[in-house]
Amino acid sequence: MEKKSLSQRVKSSFRSRAFRVGGYSVVSFLILAAIAVVVNVVVNALPATYTQFDTTSTEMFTISEQTEEILDALDDDIEIYWVVQSGEEDDTLSTLLDRYSVLSNHISVTKIDPDVYPTFIDSYVTADTQVYNNSLVVVSSSRYYYVSYEHIYEYQYDFSSYYSDGSYSVDVSFAGESCLTGAIDYVTSEDLPTVYTLTGHGETALDSDMQTTIERQNFALAELNLMTSGSVPEDADCLLIYSPTSDISDTEYEAIYNYLLSGGKMFLIYGNTASGSFSNLDALMSYYGVSSVGGLVIEGNSSNYAYGYPYYLMPSLESHDITDPLISSGVYLLLPDSDGIVIDEDLRDGLTVTELFTTSDAAYARDLSVSAATSYAKSDGDIDGPFALGVAIEDSETGAEIVWVSCAHLIDVGYGGGEDVFINALGWMCEHTSSISIHSKSIGTDVLTISSSTASVLTAIIVAILPAGCLVLGLYTWARRRKV
Repeated sequence: MEKKSLSQRVKSSFRSRAFRVGGYSVVSFLILAAIAVVVNVVVNALPATYTQFDTTSTEMFTISEQTEEILDALDDDIEIYWVVQSGEEDDTLSTLLDRYSVLSNHISVTKIDPDVYPTFIDSYVTADTQVYNNSLVVVSSSRYYYVSYEHIYEYQYDFSSYYSDGSYSVDVSFAGESCLTGAIDYVTSEDLPTVYTLTGHGETALDSDMQTTIERQNFALAELNLMTSGSVPEDADCLLIYSPTSDISDTEYEAIYNYLLSGGKMFLIYGNTASGSFSNLDALMSYYGVSSVGGLVIEGNSSNYAYGYPYYLMPSLESHDITDPLISSGVYLLLPDSDGIVIDEDLRDGLTVTELFTTSDAAYARDLSVSAATSYAKSDGDIDGPFALGVAIEDSETGAEIVWVSCAHLIDVGYGGGEDVFINALGWMCEHTSSISIHSKSIGTDVLTISSSTASVLTAIIVAILPAGCLVLGLYTWARRRKV
C-alpha cells in the first residue's frame, strides 16, 4: 500500500466523516453562542419590568394600584434626578425607578453624579441639608420635591428584650414607592391645601420628620405671626395651633374669631395642664361649646393606660372620619399628660361636637396648680370623669370646623397612632382625600424552616439517591454502547 505523505493525510482528514461531524458541532456551538450573546444584550436593554419577576414575599417590586392610577393620569412630563456617585447605585431603588419609567412615558430618570456636578443639588435643598447618595429630586414644570435617601428606608427598633439580655432587633422596610409616588403627586397637584402654623406663643415646632410626613401627604406648610399680619391669610385652608405655652392676645383672638366666622378651619393641639392663664383660648373654645377641665387626667381603669403609668392614657376611639381608619386597622392611640375636655350640655343652634377619644368612667382630673401628682390615687378635689380627649366641631351656619386634641404630645415620635390622627384631621378639615396610603415593605430575610424528618429525607435524596441513580444510568449507557 502506498504510504501517504503528511500533506495528503492532512487533506484527507478534512474530508473525513469525523471532521465533518466535528465541524458541524463547532459551527453549531458558535451560532448558539452568538445567539446567547445577542439575547443577553437585548434582555439587558429591556426594562426590569419585563425581565425581572417579583418573587419577594412582600412584593417589593410590585407597583400598587394607587401608583398606577397616579401615573396613568399624568399629563405633565416628570424628570427624576437620581443623585448618586458612579458605582454606588442602590439596586433596589434602581429596579423601582426602572418600573416607574416603564409605566409612564411622561417619566424620565437621569443620573446625576455629585462628583461631576457638585452644585446641581444646591438648587433643590437648603445649605444645611445633608445630601446622601441615592437621593432623588422629582421635578415638574410647576414645582419640585427632594426625596432624601434616609427616608427611602425605614427602621423599626424592637427593644422589648433589651433590659433582660441587652439585645434588640431592627426591622428594615423599603418605603421607596411611597416616597416616589407622593413626590410625583405633590409636583403635579394643581392646588395644595395650605396649613398655617401659628407662631409667637412658644408653640412646639414641627420637627423635620413630621414636616416631611405632612408634605408627603401633599399639604403646603407656612408660618403665621398674627401680631404682624393682623389676620389669617385668605389662602389658609387650616390654622394649626400646636401646643402654645402662652395665651393669644386680644387682637389675635379677634383675627382667629373672624377667620372661623368666615368658615375657617382650625386644628388646636393644646392642654391646659400647667399653671398660667389662657383666658382668650379658653373663651374661643367656649364659644364653640367646649371647655378645658384644666387638670391632668388620670385613668382609673388599667385597661386604658400604658406602661404602668395612669397618665399615659390609651383612650377609646369613637367613630368619625378621623378615627375610623385607626379603628379598622386596630391601631392604638397613646395620649400622655392630657387635659380633659367637657362638652356643653346645651349647644347653640348649628353647632355639632363629636367626641373622638374618650376616657373610661373611672378617670379623674387633678389640678396641678393646687395639688402635685406625687400619688395617682384619687383624692379630694379631683374632678370626676369621663372626659373627652379630642373633639371635632362643626358649625353648620358658618362652615367652620375645629379639631381640638388636649394632648401636647399627639405627634411625638413613638406615641401610637398620633401621626395618623394628625394627618386624618388635616385631611378631614381641608377636604383633602388624595393622601398617599402606600405602606413600606419589609426587606427582612424570610427563613425556610423544615422538620428534622424532612431534612433527613432531602439529605438522603441529594447525597445518595441522585448520585446513585446517575451512576446506574451511566453504567447502563456504557454497557449498551459496548454491545453496539
